[in-house]
Amino acid sequence: MPHAVARLRSARLARSAKPFLARGSRAVRCEGCRLTANHCLCAWRPQVEARSGVCLVMHDVEALKPSNTGWLIADVVDDTSAFGWSRVEVDAQLPALLNDPQWQPYLVFPQEYAAPERVVHEVQPQDGKRPLFVLLDATWSEARKMFRKSPYLDALPVLSLQPEQLSRYRLRRSKRDDHFCTAEVAALCLELAGDQRAADALNCYLDVFTQHYLAAKAPRAVVLDDPLHERLREYL
Repeated sequence: MPHAVARLRSARLARSAKPFLARGSRAVRCEGCRLTANHCLCAWRPQVEARSGVCLVMHDVEALKPSNTGWLIADVVDDTSAFGWSRVEVDAQLPALLNDPQWQPYLVFPQEYAAPERVVHEVQPQDGKRPLFVLLDATWSEARKMFRKSPYLDALPVLSLQPEQLSRYRLRRSKRDDHFCTAEVAALCLELAGDQRAADALNCYLDVFTQHYLAAKAPRAVVLDDPLHERLREYL
């Protein structure tokens, strides 16, 4: 069964007035991983368990971009939901998810944009509830707008990450090295929640995805017995 991001992508394509043309759009792409057929990643999808959930709130075309890493999160974390963002319309299932008593939602965003009383830096166990990490999947300028103009998120605690490492993501670059791609943020959240194996698997998967994606652009063959793939094998 297609995961949440794949379903959101299909719904977005169905209502498009014209086709979305990504770079290299003439290439034949795998429906399962969005990479070209010769660089398919499907056989490398990790098989791990996570207690945490992820809720992706995705800007308009993010689900359509082959470089989007929210797709990788949905590949790894079974309890991943994905919703398209709109300033004027809200999918009724999104606030229903945020109010589901099994979840303790955290809106993941830098503390400088939130009122101090909303900011937390740790995942606190609360009456057996499972952590649900709400990630705004967009460019940085879009994400700031989404943060300001999504009143249904205003009551959530804001989890502000303080990672020490610089971003490894090389497919789309922010002007700031302390900005992370969505999969990196999710991996940091999983680690905070104690889902270490899932966090490690997602990081390895992102590294291999990046390698396959850049090789497809070159184009060049991918070496499948290199250290990156060997690390990922531990999670297959």
